[in-house]
Amino acid sequence: MIETIRRSFNANFHSEQYDSLIREMKARYPGALDFRVAETPVFLPKAFKDQMIDTCEYIIDLMTETDLLKKTAVAIPNDWTIPGNEGNPDFIAFDFGVCLNEENELSPQLIELQGFPTLFGYQILLDKLYRSHFQIDEKLSPYLSGLNELSYEELLRKTIVGDHPPQEVVLLEILPHQQKTRIDFYSTQELLGIPVVCLTDIILHNGQLFYERDGMTHPIRRIYNRIIFDELEQQSEPIRAKGRLLTEATEVEWCPHPHWFYRISKFLLPYLRHPNIPATFFLNEVKQIPADLENYVLKPLFSFAGQGVIIDPTPSDLEQIPDPSNWILQRKVPYASVIPTPDDPAKVEIRIFYCWPPGADRPIPTMNLARISKGKMVGTRYNKDRTWVGGSICYFES
Repeated sequence: MIETIRRSFNANFHSEQYDSLIREMKARYPGALDFRVAETPVFLPKAFKDQMIDTCEYIIDLMTETDLLKKTAVAIPNDWTIPGNEGNPDFIAFDFGVCLNEENELSPQLIELQGFPTLFGYQILLDKLYRSHFQIDEKLSPYLSGLNELSYEELLRKTIVGDHPPQEVVLLEILPHQQKTRIDFYSTQELLGIPVVCLTDIILHNGQLFYERDGMTHPIRRIYNRIIFDELEQQSEPIRAKGRLLTEATEVEWCPHPHWFYRISKFLLPYLRHPNIPATFFLNEVKQIPADLENYVLKPLFSFAGQGVIIDPTPSDLEQIPDPSNWILQRKVPYASVIPTPDDPAKVEIRIFYCWPPGADRPIPTMNLARISKGKMVGTRYNKDRTWVGGSICYFES
């Protein structure tokens, strides 16, 4: 999107550079890379970055200065009401599509938002590998708010670990070594010194959680939560039973508290009004099916990684939804094919990472990821048979 840099990158690209990057990543974490990495970063102009940040700040203003979040209490499932202080949402991820507006100009459009962690550790590694295998201008940075690698790492440590011994802070996930994002778990473990713990390995005693490692039992003082409770519902009964221990664990801190996954989610979109946010409606509040239904997309409120999304809904699809209060109808936005590649141009989604460290008045933007696609659905699980698609990172013009 920065045309001169894009032309230079494409002209100097050699597949051997990319192959070497992938080999180094796989050598660093054998067997952990389970999604496609794109051949290229995204080079983003300052003006476009500023539009995304302005949109994020508008939403944060609403969350911190109005009673908007009070309305989100109904989004928390009764079966997964978790004790403990919700505190602030330690992390918020904002997903933007790179789109064309009515004036045929590039415009960021908010697609989703989530009060949940993302690939905080892995993106540090990806930045390093892109820089070591390709010529990336040092003036371009993936970091925000004046952060660099060291200050970003320290911010993550402060937010995730806090004042606790690292061995008493766990990255908790369902079957973490089978998850597609496990390379981020291992990156985070190496970065912060915290263990990756499977939900099946926790023990509850008198409201306190423990885990076993190397023959020793360790208390869990703080949980860096990577569990998606909708996914937990789909597991076997023994795993769900372990999950129910979390509803009894009263002596543990959360980062972030599981309720934020529901509170800050697509559930908020119908309440937002902004030029960079497509019109969105709760399906149960849609009294008449739009005549131009082909210009909408149907989404479950709490799905993850694009699961359950119906890109081209029909009236029959809408009528057959059994729980319309848990779905939204969102105006489609035309993604722009902005990255020239050796064959077809590619589309981009950008995720802006926000952290809310202890003592801060509000969350701050920190880092990003990008997803490059050549299909209808944007994400690393789609069109993996193509090249110049997959997970990536944005380098911002200062």
